[in-house]
Amino acid sequence: MARFEPCHGKNACRDNGERCLTCGRESSENAGLRACVDELANLAMEHGYDNSEESATYVVRKLFKTIAQRREQLQ
Repeated sequence: MARFEPCHGKNACRDNGERCLTCGRESSENAGLRACVDELANLAMEHGYDNSEESATYVVRKLFKTIAQRREQLQ
């Protein structure tokens, strides 16, 4: 299984067109993750959430559960 390497910040990002030379993740992976975060932020803004931390915590819990369920199904 691969290990996720978090972004070190936009100023640290050095992209060679295929992957970031700082975190090592593929450019398409970084773009996909940015798009997902953007969609979640848009959803929170559209609904006027004033408790963004609670919303983000919920998303994290659901993500952990969904990944665990999918891994279980693969076994």
